[in-house]
Amino acid sequence: MKTKSYSLEVGGKQMVAEFTDLAEQANGSVILRYGDTAVLATAVMSGRTRDDIDYFPLTVDYEERFYAAGTIGGSRFMRREGRPSDAAILSGRIVDRTIRPLFPQHIRNEVQVVITMLALGDEKPATIAVNAASIALAVSDIPWNGPVAAVHLVEKNFDLVACGKDGTINMIEVGAQQVDEATIANGFAKSVEEHNKILAWQKQIIAELGKPKRDATKPELPAEVAQLFEAEFAAKVTPAVFCGIAGKDEIHHLTDAWMARAKEIETLKDIKSGVLKRFIEDKVDEEIHRGAIEDNKRADNRPFDQLRPLFAKAGGVSPVLHGSGIFYRGGTHVFTALTLGGPGDSQVIDTMEEHDGKKRFMHHYNFPPYSAGETGRMGGVNRRATGHGALAEKALAAVIPDAVDFPYTIRLVSECLASNGSTSMGSACASTLALMDGGVPIKAPVAGIAMGVMTHNGKHKVMTDIQGPEDEFGGMDFKVAGTRNGVTAIQLDIKLDGIPLEVLTEALQGAKVARAQILDVIEKEIGAPRATISPRAPEILTMRVKPDQIGMVIGGGGKTINGIKDVCQVDDITIEDDGSIFITGKNGSAQKAKVMIEAIVKEYKAGEVYDGEVTRMMDFGAFMRVGVGKDAEGLVHVSEVAPFRIDKIGTALKVGDKVRVMIKEIDDKGRINLSIKAVDPEWATKKGLTPSTNAGPTSRPPRS
Repeated sequence: MKTKSYSLEVGGKQMVAEFTDLAEQANGSVILRYGDTAVLATAVMSGRTRDDIDYFPLTVDYEERFYAAGTIGGSRFMRREGRPSDAAILSGRIVDRTIRPLFPQHIRNEVQVVITMLALGDEKPATIAVNAASIALAVSDIPWNGPVAAVHLVEKNFDLVACGKDGTINMIEVGAQQVDEATIANGFAKSVEEHNKILAWQKQIIAELGKPKRDATKPELPAEVAQLFEAEFAAKVTPAVFCGIAGKDEIHHLTDAWMARAKEIETLKDIKSGVLKRFIEDKVDEEIHRGAIEDNKRADNRPFDQLRPLFAKAGGVSPVLHGSGIFYRGGTHVFTALTLGGPGDSQVIDTMEEHDGKKRFMHHYNFPPYSAGETGRMGGVNRRATGHGALAEKALAAVIPDAVDFPYTIRLVSECLASNGSTSMGSACASTLALMDGGVPIKAPVAGIAMGVMTHNGKHKVMTDIQGPEDEFGGMDFKVAGTRNGVTAIQLDIKLDGIPLEVLTEALQGAKVARAQILDVIEKEIGAPRATISPRAPEILTMRVKPDQIGMVIGGGGKTINGIKDVCQVDDITIEDDGSIFITGKNGSAQKAKVMIEAIVKEYKAGEVYDGEVTRMMDFGAFMRVGVGKDAEGLVHVSEVAPFRIDKIGTALKVGDKVRVMIKEIDDKGRINLSIKAVDPEWATKKGLTPSTNAGPTSRPPRS
């Protein structure tokens, strides 16, 4: 086995790149270790060109392995990995979004990058995966404009993953607790400093081990293509791009006309459709950037810092829903529904990174094909839907109330009904409306916006609320969500090699202004969460018992707790290890269950009065049950029935009798001694009993 290693200290730990012949058939491969985490990254490029497609065919697969975490995962019936977890999908997307812009986009050879987790320590595997993918691609013969570096920074109130190269950033993921823009920008700057160290190290490796890259020269088209464009279409590009109408319809019409006309030219009939389509798209791309910088124009004629028309509505869809929200931003329309459940409705997380965890807040995102005016397959969840749903969830997580204050499981589902730019940020806005409509006491309303940039001849312009052509042909999609107090989530995707820090800082400030304008509209519709939750939502009561009382509540084989559920008809009773109990029910059922549990765990005290029921008779007295717990039985000695001496206990009581009694004392063994006469001295007389000289027991024999 051939082995060569390179090491670098990053963040106080060693990053080690090991090159072996383990995956020798791949174009490039590396085992990258950081701390106790190790990943294998491989990169392969097919030798066959796919001329039937009009996109660059890159696939990134992030492979979880349970052995990496030292666990045997899966179900009882299948002890192997199944479909990718959300965590794996999101990690794979981070790698994809980082490396994709750096490929020559005209390539039509399939490229596959596979990240396999070999060992999982405390380190965030996604950033290690990005660095590993960069090294594997960089040392291979696959055309790629890397390397890139990834770092994970954890500050007091925010978590940042940033990737970039040569002083710029090309991928960002941020989750924050309402953090100000200056702090976020400082985090970007720190990331770039760390990138430079890692990039210098990677470049050293590439200089020693890198293979010559395959030829990736863009093939020249026949002169007739450019001639046709100049003669019949060049003058049509500007009015199609800057038509003053939101969306890409005019660009689509231009593209369709170009494709049809090109096929009429005999000398162009053999050129693949994908190549011809790419040609006209490049012309549109050039014009939308040129027009922004030189003519100060946007596709829909808006000023660069202006939002499209906004609309917000809280509730009103149906009283069946626990809460709902509708949000419009131009041609992007999102409906979100809220559902509240008990703690037992939380999602169990069982992945390589987290075993038997619980998730009480979920946001799910649906993007049906009709939202883009298209037809397509319905059902299932793709990577895009998972990623967009997770971004909105991250944006909202910072304002979700703690379980102690609001013990509900919260599920939001955003239905993207019309799409024209940043449905993920539209989902965050619609979800805020749904949460407040449902009476969820969020810490503050959240809004989000997508910022873009156009570049031309070394100049740039940042734009607010990108749509249609600006999203498809623009340089970046910089999504920023937050409250009036600060940022809660950021995601950056780009089509350039990287974005300078000053552009990101400018975009952060533009997003802050836009966010405030959106929050004005949301808060005008609903100023604060409703005072109460929907009557159709379940009621949750909380209580706490001592940890050593949990077994009493559950009972042998769950008999006691299941009995309570059946009698009270509650939805669920959840018991935590610390003794916290959450009872979920409707129509007063939760309160009934709570009373029963309180009776089970009640600790009795001298002087308390109860309605007791005789359960068994002894010569010296009667045992009576005063509650439902196992320790809820006490003894009424014959001397405690009346203030005078009576005959045998059987003359006063029998099994099944119900009598009001007082706890006289609890002895040192925890046994309860009861008294009837202490509650009602006249009880025996009312029963017709008289003083007796019959020699009944006058002292208490030992209790069994």
